[in-house]
Amino acid sequence: MERIKENSPSILLFPWLGFGHVNPFLALAKKLSKMNFHIYFLSTPIILKSIKETLDKNSTNYNQSIQLVEFHLPYLHELPPHYHTTKDLPPHLNSTLIQAFQMASSKFPSIIETLKPNLIIYDGFQPWVATMASSYNIHAIMFYVSSTSGLAYLYHQFLHGSSSLTSFPFSSIYLHDHEIKKLGIQPIKPRDEKAFAYIILESFEQSHNIVLLNTCREIEGKYIDYVSTIGKKELIPIGPLIREAMIDEEEDWGTIQSWLDKKDQLSCVYVSFGSESFLSKQEIEEIAKGLELSKVNFIWTIKFPKGVNKTIEEMVPQGFLESTKGKGMVIEGWAPQSLILNHSSIGGFITHCGWNSILESMSFGIPIIAMPMNHDQPLNSRLVEELGIGVEILRGENGKIMKEEVAKGIRKVIEEKPRKQIHLKAMQLSEKIKLKAIDEGVKKLLKLLY
Repeated sequence: MERIKENSPSILLFPWLGFGHVNPFLALAKKLSKMNFHIYFLSTPIILKSIKETLDKNSTNYNQSIQLVEFHLPYLHELPPHYHTTKDLPPHLNSTLIQAFQMASSKFPSIIETLKPNLIIYDGFQPWVATMASSYNIHAIMFYVSSTSGLAYLYHQFLHGSSSLTSFPFSSIYLHDHEIKKLGIQPIKPRDEKAFAYIILESFEQSHNIVLLNTCREIEGKYIDYVSTIGKKELIPIGPLIREAMIDEEEDWGTIQSWLDKKDQLSCVYVSFGSESFLSKQEIEEIAKGLELSKVNFIWTIKFPKGVNKTIEEMVPQGFLESTKGKGMVIEGWAPQSLILNHSSIGGFITHCGWNSILESMSFGIPIIAMPMNHDQPLNSRLVEELGIGVEILRGENGKIMKEEVAKGIRKVIEEKPRKQIHLKAMQLSEKIKLKAIDEGVKKLLKLLY
């Protein structure tokens, strides 16, 4: 690790170890590097390896403007280096990874001393960044990569305790009883430093004057204003920042594109639950039966946790692959999501409602068929319905997925009569946010740097 001598102001970007966080930080790094900032991108070696492969395939040469800097976690027997990322991390090791990340904070001052950045942009998992940076007279600001409506809900809960679930001023953003139970939501206790929500809000409060947001006013204007008021910070929306789609990088795109090219416009749904949501056999079977009942064309990507020796044939209902041949394509593992969503045959996206997937769908004007699973995803799903750009698939008792409701949700978005209003709103929002730039945010950064 060494500091590059340059005339440009330098910014250190430091995301959490999940690719749902790394990708918007990398998108921000690319934009800032094109504006004559030198970027230090700090992460674990396993994540930087993936980033380097992505940057090397990019048509723009970022080698001089984005410098990858290794952040080493302490050695733990149960957490070898290939698990220094949430990707493919066994669920029982999530808390261990967070613990190791916090333990590594003692290494951060030496990184600051070596690189001497003019500014640090950090994520919600490391409030200690701002504290350490201030001792070197360096400003550190938080970049919140999830939905601001979800942040508003979280902050309100922190301020109002047990009454927060009923007193939140935006009635369209709420949780069902089964979601409250699944998420284990309880009032956030002050100074509970192990609580996930507390760490995020502490990171927010430590941020120097402003907080950057991966959203825009057209999507979440009233929530931006609300959090700014109760959090006493200036919030700067700089999104949507989404992952670039590069055809050369996507080896399987040719086969998928050929299949989609044969389908009518807006006749297909894309089904994906992100890189870190894994479905049970029962859930997969209900979704499969729902797709079959809908009689709609589909592309479905199914992922299994690393080390789990399962096949698609074992997990879907017997005869499903044969009965949907020609109408459906099932892919195991990763698929080029941006390229798929941008194809004219795609008319809807069945998603777990991770924020990056929501933003991609909004950017391409694709209506959302929401099936939230965990974390902030139920709140993101409610935002989708509030904006009128999608529908949520209704659940049964205790949040059970039901095939009839899956089929019903698909038909609302894909069948010609009911889809018109949803598609119109999705396209209108897409047009509004297409021209969004990060100019305002950059101006704020310049004020901090000079």
